[in-house]
Amino acid sequence: MTPIELRKRALTAEEGESVLGLADTGSHACYMIYGIVKPGETQRLVKPGKGHEEIVLAIKGDFALSGAFDGRLEEGQAFHLSGDISVFLENRGEDEAIYIISGGHSEDGHDH
Repeated sequence: MTPIELRKRALTAEEGESVLGLADTGSHACYMIYGIVKPGETQRLVKPGKGHEEIVLAIKGDFALSGAFDGRLEEGQAFHLSGDISVFLENRGEDEAIYIISGGHSEDGHDH
């Protein structure tokens, strides 16, 4: 087993995310996203896309949510999305906030 460094990849990525998926695993079945949202950052899009489902988990900090539903996602809480439903994450805190997205293909088929 070789550990895969997701945090460093997310810190250097323009979009603030690192995807652990096909390129790392050789599998289309599932993927995981490690995301870092800087203090004051808004409009971080979470949208699984056609044929996909995702569970979003706040692992550090809290997020304000807008889009398909409004509210707050606190550290340790998660929500589920599928298809073309969009939710935006906002970090209103003073420290970086981190989330994990666990995703996979749904039975509806997918476009890749």
